[in-house]
This record gives sequence, structure tokens and C-alpha cells, in this order.
Amino acid sequence: MIGGAILKARRTLQPNEVSPMAVGKVSDADFEAEVLKAQGPVVVDFWAEWCGPCRMIAPALDEIAGAMGEKVKIVKLNVDESPKTASKYGVMSIPTLMIFKDGEMASRQVGAAPKAKLQQWITAAV
Repeated sequence: MIGGAILKARRTLQPNEVSPMAVGKVSDADFEAEVLKAQGPVVVDFWAEWCGPCRMIAPALDEIAGAMGEKVKIVKLNVDESPKTASKYGVMSIPTLMIFKDGEMASRQVGAAPKAKLQQWITAAV
């Protein structure tokens, strides 16, 4: 024990290895394949590097992705790097989260929210 805290060993991912429950990234180029043609429900977090509230909800989305596992896929789309998709879905402010099912938007959440509210919204929609 160091300073009263127990240190846990964490397995490090190899360079080409992806954690199955991690929040992924999508762009204009692969949005259709990764989101619209996905087998199950997909949560898309429309965000940008400069957006404070976007960075604030990122850890909550990581935790939700880990907790929900294979039930839902969670991905981020940077609106500065992929403006076409954001424009197509009418994203006017960020963070905006959308749940897609069977190639269609099923639900939308605009603005930052606490982890419990985000998890409840995602669970209800999937």
C-alpha cells in the first residue's frame, strides 16, 4: 500500500489491439459502415477537442461502454474533422449524443449530463 491506496496492475493493450468495450471513433468516411450498418444499437457522441462539456462526459461514456459490454456500441465523432455527418443529422451544439438502431436515429440527447442520466437514457433506448 502506498499512501493508503491499493495499486492495481492494468493490462496494457498492444498497438493494434482494441478493447472490446472501449469507446471507438468514427468519421464521415466510415460512419455508414460503423454506425448505420451495425448489427446492434450504436451511441454516437458528436464532440470536439475544444468542448469542455464533451471532455467532461467522456469518462462516463467509457464507464458505460465497459458496463454495458456487447449490448451497445459507443463511438465518438469529432465534428471538426467530420462536419458532413454532423450537418446531416442537424447537430447544432455539442455534446450531442444519438442512438442509432437499424440504420435510423432512435433517440437524441443534447448537452452534458451526469453518468446516471446518460446510462438511464442509453438503457431505455436499447
